[in-house]
Amino acid sequence: MKKWTLVVVAGALVQWSAGAIAQTYPAKPVRLIVPTAPGGGTDLIGRLLAQNLSGPLGQQVVVDNRGGAGTTIGSALTAKAPPDGYTLLLNHTSLAFNASFYDKLPYDTLNDFAPISILATQPFILATHPSLPVKSVAELVSLARSRPGQIAYASGGAGSGPYMGAALLQQSAKIDILHVPYKGAGPAFTDLMAGQVQMMIATVSVVLPHVKTGRVRALAVTSAKRIAVAPELPTVGESAVPGYEYSAWYGLFAPAGTPTQIVARLNDETVKVMRARDLQEKFAASGLEALSSSPEAFKAHFEREVQKWATVAKAVGAGR
Repeated sequence: MKKWTLVVVAGALVQWSAGAIAQTYPAKPVRLIVPTAPGGGTDLIGRLLAQNLSGPLGQQVVVDNRGGAGTTIGSALTAKAPPDGYTLLLNHTSLAFNASFYDKLPYDTLNDFAPISILATQPFILATHPSLPVKSVAELVSLARSRPGQIAYASGGAGSGPYMGAALLQQSAKIDILHVPYKGAGPAFTDLMAGQVQMMIATVSVVLPHVKTGRVRALAVTSAKRIAVAPELPTVGESAVPGYEYSAWYGLFAPAGTPTQIVARLNDETVKVMRARDLQEKFAASGLEALSSSPEAFKAHFEREVQKWATVAKAVGAGR
């Protein structure tokens, strides 16, 4: 009886302690790690989120840029931080990519993070140089099959979003295209416009202005549905490659082991922030769709993404 009494009392103390922590949280500023350099798209999302979360939380949310090694440096800092809700991570699709591209990571991708909410998605456009004699995805796939390994596509390097999007296209359409890596998406797109490479998957905001000038040709969007800013563009899936879908996503994480009450509080405030019209408009202006979700839904999405890209990497011989 004494043993059971001790167990019951211990359990009650744990529940009381967790509840007490949640009620007083946060009692000091919260650090939001952004695992990229200042000035990029991820940094923009991080700063907008931090600004809008500070008020509801009653404490300042401070952005801490820890770029490098394909976001693994910032991710590792988060994974190793105390699970008390005072260190958060804003990461994107690369967190799922990296599980397939690094033999050893300084963290366990699926077990060292507590997903809080998805924040946004970003569609891409499959673009070609006008010299390539194709005007649809179907024509591109047909040409690629007749010229295996001869159509060159640009990316910001192996493991980058445009690279993985093209790798998924190779796998889904059963084509063989030549990868030409660059030190960043900017130089890659510059060479696409110059005709040094024939195709690239790039962000909507980068591609559309140059479609209007005729320097590149937009064949389709990579997302599951058409986009409002270019409704005339079909999706890759509806064009010629059923089931194809690639969109970058951004999400908020805490270290694994963070009390569920704190995760719930952060999720509640984040959902409210992401549903605000003014923030959604700011995201849309940058080619992003603001979203939110429950921790459970985001966790399930994240796990599917890790598995999806591991399968793609293996199919095209990328990564390990």
